[in-house]
Formats: sequence, C-alpha cells, structure tokens
Amino acid sequence: MKILITNDDGIFAPGVEALADLLSHFGEVVIVCPDTEKSAYSHKITLRQPLKLKKIDFAPNAEAYAVNGSPADCVKLAMEVLLKEKPDIVFSGINIGPNVGRDMYYSGTIAAAQEAMLYQVPSVSVSLETFKTSKIKFSIVKQLLYNVVEVILQNKIAKNVMLNVNLPYTSKELCKGVCVVPMDLSISRYNFVALNDPQGQDYYWLKDSYQDLKVNEGTDYHLLKDGYITVSPIDLKNTQKRKIDQISRWFNKINYIQEEN
Repeated sequence: MKILITNDDGIFAPGVEALADLLSHFGEVVIVCPDTEKSAYSHKITLRQPLKLKKIDFAPNAEAYAVNGSPADCVKLAMEVLLKEKPDIVFSGINIGPNVGRDMYYSGTIAAAQEAMLYQVPSVSVSLETFKTSKIKFSIVKQLLYNVVEVILQNKIAKNVMLNVNLPYTSKELCKGVCVVPMDLSISRYNFVALNDPQGQDYYWLKDSYQDLKVNEGTDYHLLKDGYITVSPIDLKNTQKRKIDQISRWFNKINYIQEEN
C-alpha cells in the first residue's frame, strides 16, 4: 500500500513524524508538507509564485519533501509531479488542535484531504484535541489512532468522501469509543475581539473560543470533549439534482422571453 502524508503544521511538526511512524506499519510512506506552518489556509493554492519541492532527511522509513506552498499545493504537487502513480490513500495530520464544526471551511488539514478527493483518492484528516505541543506524548496518541487506521484501511471509503478524525488526548484505555457524527456548523468557534492601537484606533483579532464553548449534546464538539474519538464523513458532492431542477425553474420565465425574442 502506498500512503501519502501531508499536514498544515509544517514538515517538522511532531504530529507528522508520529503519523509517519504509525503508517509505516501499513505501507510505503511518502511525506509532502509545507515548509512552514500553514494553519487556517483553507483550500488556498499558489498561483503567482513558483513552488519548489525540497527533499528532507526525515526518517529511514519515509521519503519526505517540503514545499513552499499551502497544504493543498502539497497534495496537488504530489499527485501531478512527484508520484508516478496515485497513492492508495492520503492522510493529513496529525494536527495539533481539533478540527470540528466550521473548521471544515477554514482548516488547511482538512483542505489537504479534500484536495486528494478531487483526484478520487481516499483521504483522512487527523487532529488532536490539545494545544500543548511540548507536553504531548505521541506514544499515547499513536496507540489511540492505530486501531482507527486499521479499521479505515480494512474498509473502503466511499467515492467522493473523506473522513475527518478527531482524537481526544487520552489513553487508549480511557477513551470512551468512536462516534461517527456530522460536523456541527451551528457554532462559531472563532470570534473577533476589538483592541486599541497606540493611536487609539480599533483593530480586530480572531480569538479561539474552543475551550469556553457551550455546545449541544451529541455534536462533534461535545463528544470529543467528553472523551470520544469523532469521525465525520465529508462529501465532495456539492450539488444535488433536485436542487438544480428546483432553481432552474426560477429562471424559466427569463429563458422563455429570450426564446420568444
């Protein structure tokens, strides 16, 4: 099995090293990551500057490259330039900090996995529910993730679907289980706060309110905080035939007038 790994925390993030070590037990691993942190880059691609693939001495069990671009750039370059054939699956992560709810639209981690979907390659984004990078024991994280990866690889991810996986920072023994849930888009995690510069002018900074959110039971936020692994399928299919037919009828009058003329 050929596995492509990427992330948005950068090539030297400890999460990508942990993920590469884990996935090397399942197949041949290639890593293509941004050369610096690109968090919250969403699905940005680079149009107006050249990109470079730089080989990195990463680990004996993985071939690794750094790219001076976005997470989506990394996957696109890997698919179109670096790899002779498509990988069997793409993993993006392990991201430091969860990706829940509206993060689906902002996260570079998720966007990289979505880019793989555009190439009809199964993909998984993986995030960890902690922000204390220096205190993370990745041996615990890998034990928690191993069985999840094993189940995913034993089954076939549906076409045009990716899986967004969030891990609680807890031991395998204390984890309460795995819940497959939609991402709760009703909650706004990032909110602007106003501050004053030395001249007394207002400026605005986005504050992450994740730790203070009051969330509904059964949501990805709630279950993750409660000690469950959450798995959220994300569908690439953005349009539905029924909606296309419905909205087409809105314009019937315009089309009729044009045909008359």
